[in-house]
Amino acid sequence: MTSTLATIRQTVQPELDQLNALISSALQSSNPMMNTIVDGFLKTKGKQIRPILVILTAKMLGEVNRHVLEAAAAVEMLHNASLIHDDVVDESKTRHSRPTINSVWDNHLAVLVGDFFVSTALDMATNTQDLRIINSIARLGKELSIGEIDQIYNARNHCIDEEAYFEIISRKTAALFVSCVEVGAFAVNADTKCLDAMREYARLLGLCFQIRDDIFDYFSDDNIGKPTGNDLREGKMTLPLIYALSLTGNPQHAQMNSLAQSETLDGKEIDTLIEFAKENGGIEYAVATMKRLRDEAVMALSTVDDSANIVPLFVDLIDYIISRDF
Repeated sequence: MTSTLATIRQTVQPELDQLNALISSALQSSNPMMNTIVDGFLKTKGKQIRPILVILTAKMLGEVNRHVLEAAAAVEMLHNASLIHDDVVDESKTRHSRPTINSVWDNHLAVLVGDFFVSTALDMATNTQDLRIINSIARLGKELSIGEIDQIYNARNHCIDEEAYFEIISRKTAALFVSCVEVGAFAVNADTKCLDAMREYARLLGLCFQIRDDIFDYFSDDNIGKPTGNDLREGKMTLPLIYALSLTGNPQHAQMNSLAQSETLDGKEIDTLIEFAKENGGIEYAVATMKRLRDEAVMALSTVDDSANIVPLFVDLIDYIISRDF
């Protein structure tokens, strides 16, 4: 039976408690306004899937130590920075039904707070005194930025292409998960022979995570905290619609393809494209893609030496990712 995320968390809860204390301490500053904003942001910790991945990797390949927690903190803070900056770029008012920093304070402060998270993440990485960890975090920052810019570029040029879609989500989402297993392994000086397999697992996990996130946009759910069709409203083409538009024999293809390439879409047009994707197997295709990637990820894990019996938790984690409701 697949474990829930709560069950997986229980196996690393002591380490997560230490991690959260470390992050809170690292982000304290001499400025009362900054502290107020940061404290408010940290009250909602989210699922913390990424630091869980760091800690599980370290547990499987060694023993959790201070450097593991510092590396996990660096990844989590860089991830949070990207969310804060994304909310500014997307002009988002809420994230998971909570007000964003930019909506409560303003864009200027939100950008500065995001920059503070980035700088603190790099500072935390340097505390490990491991150039491999520092390099992984630095490369991750580049990949996240390029992934976002690629997405904006493709949106403006109305790119409707599955290969381009996977290239974007490999950078803007999967790269983060890959960095998690890298720094977890580096922090315990693990044998690098299993690292390629863990990188491949993490890459596939990240792809599944983003595909599931994108599916949510085709349905209305208060848990998600964003309106249906938000991706289309921003010009982003995701897998369900890309698949439906690839069916060139469909009688509606020319009309829907033309609509998808419009400069702006109103609410009715967004609803039309969403229904087109759903009626033409887009959701089913995306779900089948996740299941295929899941099987490939499990195959990658089968080559890892797992004397600590952690691999079943990695399998449960990807199963949770593809079946989660929000």
